[in-house]
Amino acid sequence: MTRSSFNQGWIVRPKTSIYGQLQGGGSEGTAVTLPHDAIRTLPRSADCTEGSRTGFSPGGVFEYTKSFDVPQEYRQQRVSVEFQGVHRDAMVFVNGAFAAQRPFGYSTFTVNLGPFLKYGETNTIRVDARSHEDSRWYTGAGITRDTFLLVTQLIHLETNGVAITTPDVDAERAVVEVAVTVTNDSLTTETVTTDSEIRDAKGTVVARGSAPVTLSPGASATTRHRLYVLEPALWSVDEPNLYTAVVSVRDVTDLFDERDVDFGIRSLKLDPMHGLRINGSTVKLRGACIHADNGLLGAAVIGRAEERRIELLKAAGFNAIRSAHNPISQPMLEACDRVGMLVMDETFDMWADGKASFDYSLSFPEWWERDVQAMVAKNFNHPSVIFYSIGNEIPETGTPLGSEWGRRLAEKVRALDGTRYVTNGINGFVSVLPDVTAMMKQRSSDTQTGGVNDAMNAGDLMNQISASPLVTAKTEESFSVLDVAGMNYGDSRYVLDRELFPNRVIVGTETFPPHIGSNWKLVEQNPHVLGDFTWTGWDYLGEAGAGRIQYVDQGNPTFEAPYPWFTAWTGDLDITGNRRPISYYRETVFGLRQKPYIAVHRPENYGRPALQGQWAWSDSISSWTWPVSPETPIKVEVYSGADEIELILNGDSVGRLPAGRENSYMALFDLHYSPGELVAVAYSGGEEQARTALRTAGDVAILSAVPDRTEINADDSDLIYIAIALQDQAGTITPTSDRVVTVQVDGAALLQGLGSGRPDTEERFDGPSCTTFNGRALAIIRPCGPGSITATITAEELEPVIVNAAAVAPRTGPEVPSTRQLVS
Repeated sequence: MTRSSFNQGWIVRPKTSIYGQLQGGGSEGTAVTLPHDAIRTLPRSADCTEGSRTGFSPGGVFEYTKSFDVPQEYRQQRVSVEFQGVHRDAMVFVNGAFAAQRPFGYSTFTVNLGPFLKYGETNTIRVDARSHEDSRWYTGAGITRDTFLLVTQLIHLETNGVAITTPDVDAERAVVEVAVTVTNDSLTTETVTTDSEIRDAKGTVVARGSAPVTLSPGASATTRHRLYVLEPALWSVDEPNLYTAVVSVRDVTDLFDERDVDFGIRSLKLDPMHGLRINGSTVKLRGACIHADNGLLGAAVIGRAEERRIELLKAAGFNAIRSAHNPISQPMLEACDRVGMLVMDETFDMWADGKASFDYSLSFPEWWERDVQAMVAKNFNHPSVIFYSIGNEIPETGTPLGSEWGRRLAEKVRALDGTRYVTNGINGFVSVLPDVTAMMKQRSSDTQTGGVNDAMNAGDLMNQISASPLVTAKTEESFSVLDVAGMNYGDSRYVLDRELFPNRVIVGTETFPPHIGSNWKLVEQNPHVLGDFTWTGWDYLGEAGAGRIQYVDQGNPTFEAPYPWFTAWTGDLDITGNRRPISYYRETVFGLRQKPYIAVHRPENYGRPALQGQWAWSDSISSWTWPVSPETPIKVEVYSGADEIELILNGDSVGRLPAGRENSYMALFDLHYSPGELVAVAYSGGEEQARTALRTAGDVAILSAVPDRTEINADDSDLIYIAIALQDQAGTITPTSDRVVTVQVDGAALLQGLGSGRPDTEERFDGPSCTTFNGRALAIIRPCGPGSITATITAEELEPVIVNAAAVAPRTGPEVPSTRQLVS
């Protein structure tokens, strides 16, 4: 099979009906390289009907078209296009004829082009995509994930025709079973041979096997190779060792098809006594929920963006992600395999009972099985995937017939893949929502707020309801169909269920970020609780302002923030990948950070009574640079697992306060601002353990621009990230003197995105300029082909910075021709 990128050469335009086209309507369109998000470039507005749910971004209907040549020799081959995700309600037309559809925006699907092609001519393909009130957050719209052109011989491996399992693993050897599915689209019965070679990271063949298979015309068959790898290098988070299976199908003279599949060897065990064991060792899940968007790139899933997110999340202390609330992309799965990150992949945010006016619930009854199949097929060979989640906060989970739906989904997953565990992010509050409507209405009238999220913002209420006998009874069947009871905001059940359901294994599928101190203690003390997945590890577009601080003097609190808020502001990392203070707090709670961390509240808010929601952290940054007069009162948080923290300002001790687990890993100081040096010293047992210092920055003197790499692949999956910062002469970032920066890109690349982590901005991400936030911004460069790249970054009154880089042609392996002679 030849598999080549189909991402180049597309034109996108707003969809116009055929009658509108006859009247001269419609635009010429814009040339784009996929993956692409058509919503990202549209203007946001306070009047947008989607409101804060999508970050005040509009919906729309879009048409993608592409012309491509089809040679005559393809007439005796099979030609198809793989779409890894089109959001949403995709309709595919080839040479004007309907070819396929896919309502769900996150499923991979393959379109057979054969019946529609004109061989030896130029052909056209059109994809219509739309997004309108179909989710509770920003989804973007368009062909948001990769596309590939697939060309195979008449005898070929199926698209997902290589499935690898490791059913029996020990230190001496590992059993590797390779299931190979072959299809015969020729007109004659053929006997062929399937071969498998297992190669280690160095390319050495460590096992091989083969099997003959006879195929009638139009038939498919599966052969199985049971192979043995001696002294296997096991895959784990800390040592993500990978092997490659080279699988082929041939006869005596010809090689018909060949595929390389990466996989890992590892074992999984699960019980309430030891929790989750990987390769025999118990692993506690330090989990991050993440949404599908890529911040400045919108919903476009570009390979390097996915990889960078995983690298930064792991560096921040996470060892697991939950793909909330839709199936994860293939590039992110590959990154998780390489980097070492565990994955909980999630199917849907709704089943038949919708959460938005035009969401996937309209298609769920007809399409759910095909979309579950697509998710499992995508995940099957990835060692990072250990859980399938069949839903998120599904209202039906509190009803008998809803539990029946859950059983169908769980059993479908198990029938397709019995090697992983099935869970469901069940929110007990949502499951019994009809029963607590009166309570919500009372709360709404008392506070002049309303809606599910407003009620959820009362954490104590959530916990009380989750632990109630009502929830116990109504969710028992829905939990019983699972291998692991996923609980959203249900930590009040962790200890309770140890007594009520002694065989129940639990994971916190979604939790309030500020609760990690108490939640992690529950995780550590209860072996039946596997871990905690915070909402969220990475900030995301939409649900704008869910994690913001509100103040009493601003009026009655609301869950939804007003325009121009764009991001949720709940992430440990902002949309550019910069770590926020809560990230360092979480790292401290996990026991991964020994140095104290200093977070300083913005002095302008000192003394203002705050209404801190359940998803909000303090409005603080790690800086001792503030444009206020000396002696201005200021509040300082110091995070540490040590017994005590001493705070020292310009050589004078401010005081010493307890920290560590018994004090929620935080010492909170009130002092008066004075420029200079602020030092936090951690003590345990009276002995100094570590110290951290912040220094006041001078005036902005330096524009810094640091690329993550200066050589990249000249393809549509790679990117350069340039971290931009305003610094003083000593290199200290100056966070209170933000200014506009401009980026110009010349050479074999373009500026794909530019912006900051600011959550309430009106600035676009597709322009040449942006304003820094806390002294930082981020530029994203995308190659257009091989060649040199120059990025010039400028800001008023500062010396420009020039970043030089190069895009090089990626190395590619040989393609399999139509008939390749085998050497005996």
